[in-house]
Amino acid sequence: MRATLNIPDGLIAEVQRLSGQRSKTAAIVTVMEEYVRRRKMEEILALEGKIDIDNNWEAEEELELAAEKERYRDQE
Repeated sequence: MRATLNIPDGLIAEVQRLSGQRSKTAAIVTVMEEYVRRRKMEEILALEGKIDIDNNWEAEEELELAAEKERYRDQE
């Protein structure tokens, strides 16, 4: 999407320097992706203590191994 933005030159230069991106577009996209990632992490961390997850990793592992064996048998 094309957009016309009024971003201070010093700010965009700092974003390019910190992100390691040469182009303004790549720098802005990198920073926006990082912002979204961080906000999603904050949302997930805010759920701590609010949901109960039954983590039975051993049963999940057994199901995964059984499915893998089935896929392997189908390939033969």
